[in-house]
Amino acid sequence: TYITNNTEMFRVALLIALIAIATAFVPSMTRSNTRSLQMSFSDRLGAQPPLGFFDPLGLLTDADEARFTRLRDVELKHGRISMLAVLGHIVTTAGLRFPGDIAFGVPFASIGNGFNALFGPHAVPQQGLTQIIIFIGAVDLGYTYAKDQIEAVHLGKLAEIVGANKVESKKAIELNNGRAAQLGILGLAVHEKLNNDPYIINSLLGAPVPF
Repeated sequence: TYITNNTEMFRVALLIALIAIATAFVPSMTRSNTRSLQMSFSDRLGAQPPLGFFDPLGLLTDADEARFTRLRDVELKHGRISMLAVLGHIVTTAGLRFPGDIAFGVPFASIGNGFNALFGPHAVPQQGLTQIIIFIGAVDLGYTYAKDQIEAVHLGKLAEIVGANKVESKKAIELNNGRAAQLGILGLAVHEKLNNDPYIINSLLGAPVPF
């Protein structure tokens, strides 16, 4: 219907707007032609077996330190978001919901899983989705503004818990878990759209997950 189409268009527009806002804060980076700078990235955190220094798209070709730092920050952020996304996908698919209503007369229990939480009759209401996007944007801007202080505090606490000699190892674990989560949430989304079976591996192993 006309109203349904307008609703879906509104949600798509909100998602596009969020992407546009995020990219608006990406600073422009200058590049260096120094070969030694590029080669120095091969021993940075995350360049480890079995792939080692893996840059198939050449994003670090002729890159300087500022560009590497920017790309690493983006990779970490996307990895953290993806880890939350995979966890949220698993939790909601298991049927767990907050008690009460997400909006007046709309209980959390009525919200669908996966893409159904964004589109269709069981989607988050438009006003609620708008608030979520604004909240995420505010958190992102706040973190960007105070990134150095936040990272210093948490790395200090991490060193107290695991020991200063294990901090780099824990940072590498976070980086690799984030990389795996990015592929994981992409796989869940693709298989949901292909045949509505995001947990296809479970199905192949004989233990399908209702979705």
